[in-house]
Amino acid sequence: MYSSFRPRLRLFGLLWGSAMAMLAPALSAAPQPPSHAIAHTASLAAQIDNLIGEPRFAGADWGIAVVSLDTGRTVYAHHADRLLQPASTAKLFTAAVALSEFGPDYRIPTRVLAQGDIRNGQLDGPLILYGMGDPTLGVDAGTLSWPDQMAEQLAAQGLHHIRGDLIADATYFASPVMGTGWEAIDLQSWFAVPASALSVGENQVEVTVTPAAMPGAAAQLSVTPNNAIPQLTNDLTTSAARTRNDINLYRAPGDNVLYAFGNIAARSQAQTFKLAVPDPARYAGSLLRDALTRHGIQLDGKLVSMQWPRRDTALQAPTHVLAQVLSPPLGEIVARGLKRSQNLYLQNLLLLAGVKAQADAEQRDGANGFITSERWGIRAMQQMLEQIGIAPTSSLIEEGTGLSRRNLATPNAMARLLTYLAAQPYAATLQSALPVAGVDGTLLGRMRSTPAENNVHAKTGSMAFVHCLAGYVTSGDGERLAFAVMLNNYAPPPGAPSATRDVDAIAVILAGSRSRTSTPTPVAANQPVN
Repeated sequence: MYSSFRPRLRLFGLLWGSAMAMLAPALSAAPQPPSHAIAHTASLAAQIDNLIGEPRFAGADWGIAVVSLDTGRTVYAHHADRLLQPASTAKLFTAAVALSEFGPDYRIPTRVLAQGDIRNGQLDGPLILYGMGDPTLGVDAGTLSWPDQMAEQLAAQGLHHIRGDLIADATYFASPVMGTGWEAIDLQSWFAVPASALSVGENQVEVTVTPAAMPGAAAQLSVTPNNAIPQLTNDLTTSAARTRNDINLYRAPGDNVLYAFGNIAARSQAQTFKLAVPDPARYAGSLLRDALTRHGIQLDGKLVSMQWPRRDTALQAPTHVLAQVLSPPLGEIVARGLKRSQNLYLQNLLLLAGVKAQADAEQRDGANGFITSERWGIRAMQQMLEQIGIAPTSSLIEEGTGLSRRNLATPNAMARLLTYLAAQPYAATLQSALPVAGVDGTLLGRMRSTPAENNVHAKTGSMAFVHCLAGYVTSGDGERLAFAVMLNNYAPPPGAPSATRDVDAIAVILAGSRSRTSTPTPVAANQPVN
């Protein structure tokens, strides 16, 4: 539940989770890390030890691993083999398996399929809008007008009459639309939208509450896009001017009805909130249905939304592609997902990797018992990590975004992953996909006017009591470093710096360090990467 004083909103189900990282650009005015973070009078180890050893961290858990990409040596480690919650830095594991399985140039198709041929302008049987996992459909420049692009392709083949249903098919993913470990209370929220093979507009909808002209009258509730939420129950009223707003929005998990109740003050500004679309496939199908009408194509049947565990019987017979649009290259999807910490993008990429892993396994070994696309994706991830040399017990990731609090990883595992990625053909793609300190993404307002600005390329991770940062930095003497900083079980006491500042301070220390010649880290603090 979230509430703010002006206006006050209770969006039942809104728990910030790792999506708090997406709000980092709004923190551009936040104070910068303390000056002691860039002092050169003490060794790198002493500076970090002094910071994390402050009494306010007595009940907290720090885990840090810093590895040189130039020499492979461990530059600094503190509890580097301790399993900690990674929050959204878990997205690095998902990005790695997606790039490993598909490469940065792969484009995800969205297709219109049919069983029969178009004869005399007519198609006998259903038209199938088949999603294959593109999370950018409708928001990428190439697919902003995807329904009309597809309708134009159909019309160009002479189609003007469909004697059958329009099936919006999201069965390419054999998984629930929520990730393992996601909390039910989050599922109506903009950061925990359904992970659907047929996603559109990032599966988000805006709900705007507008007061009536007179107190006592019903407030107006509008939805953009207007057909993204099937049913609204509006009990919001308009209260007297200058009274406190009390706006409440609730949709039960698995339900399509959005309930709105409470009040908004007369003459106050309209308030807009972002929510999850309940059924992205149906919404996508409605957009294509409207485009068919605009292009003079008559649909006799109804719109049908199809998702796992249902099976689309229309796909049991051979089908062929009538129309298609393509996503941007996968490397761009990874960049958009990491820069903004966009959960839908990374969960869909994990499920895509799972579909491929299942197909490869069935081709190699034949069919075996059912597991979800998500679990197949985790298997592919685990196999990749084992090939890297990361022990299975040091990376316990169960979904693709970091939203699950059951995700665990060690700082060493994360640093080892980053070291591996830096040596791959797509290394430049991955590094450029990471937020840059003081420049863009979730690091836009952080570490400005420090040696870390435009130097640190790292993934953020934040949820309640969890604060993490993992990526790359070049030290003051030009040494390239991979690092993972994880702070768990910590809430700053009154008057203390924010946890974000503390995590950033360590990155600033690394950016300003002379690690090639600094005093060696004490043996007790040094741990090998494994």
